[in-house]
Amino acid sequence: MIVENRRSRAHLDLVLIVMVFSLALFSILAVSVATYSTSSSEDASLLTHIVESSYAMRQCLFVLIAPVIITTLLNIPYDFYYRRAGFIYVAATVLVLFTLVSNGATGVKAWTDIIYGYTIQPSEFIKLALILFLARLLSRYEHPLSNLRQLIELGVTVGIPAIIVLASGEMGSLMVVIFIVAVMLFFANTKASTLWLLLLAAVLMIAALFGYMVAFNSDSYRLARIMAFIDPSSYSSTDAYQQTQSKIAIGSGGLTGIGIFVNGAWSQLNYVPADWTDFIFATIGEAFGFVGCMAIILVYLGIILRMLYLARYTRDRFGMLVIIGVMAMLLFHVF
Repeated sequence: MIVENRRSRAHLDLVLIVMVFSLALFSILAVSVATYSTSSSEDASLLTHIVESSYAMRQCLFVLIAPVIITTLLNIPYDFYYRRAGFIYVAATVLVLFTLVSNGATGVKAWTDIIYGYTIQPSEFIKLALILFLARLLSRYEHPLSNLRQLIELGVTVGIPAIIVLASGEMGSLMVVIFIVAVMLFFANTKASTLWLLLLAAVLMIAALFGYMVAFNSDSYRLARIMAFIDPSSYSSTDAYQQTQSKIAIGSGGLTGIGIFVNGAWSQLNYVPADWTDFIFATIGEAFGFVGCMAIILVYLGIILRMLYLARYTRDRFGMLVIIGVMAMLLFHVF
């Protein structure tokens, strides 16, 4: 039993906010470095470099909008999220379904164009919507999945958006969803025997799918990505090119990095394709070295541990599971 004290009362956690916005502000610098053009002057001010990068300016916009969104969400009554979790889940699922008939990006129909060249990835919304709906579903039971009805509920809840996300070509988001569900089930006090059975079923399904892809060369794009992950040296000039080059960039950073806005840097010469997106860590490693990489990882670790701490002192079961779900989502992305 938790005794109510200052740690269990409703509050705005400043420690978590400071860590999150520290990374958000650093992201502007990182994107500026990743998109630095060799035609620009190395001696220009940081502000000049940021303004010259359209992607850095977009990042600034997102960082400026974030406090407004946070304030809005905080002013919505807490029980609204519990009562409307089903509606939010359906709306997000419909939005992901819309991507199947909208514009795709890089051969993957996971992005939807909005205005002025900006795009959104609806699968990110389904992750949050699924966390809310699962938290509501799991909070009702002392031991979730203790009967067939609850198992069917979970299967339908997760299965519908998972199939749509997979159909849109977003295998990465599907992996995140599976991890979120697994972690939430663990913290929801699901029986160990049930978790082991689910894990066995998941392993068998993945093995069967992989075997099918290898045997019939089905979906060669995804198969190539998997094989490149398993054996990157054999695909270093094709499907593993990006991660191979990113490791070279990180290695060239050494202990403390080569510095920011340096002409001739590996990432500036575009050896790491699209390094301002998922491979931004390569630029960070090159510019700030091992010390900078560890600093970033430690802040992420601090955020994850802080969320676990907050979940521990959240007396409401629904709220606790929401925190755990968001923590799981972040943990998978960081990993």
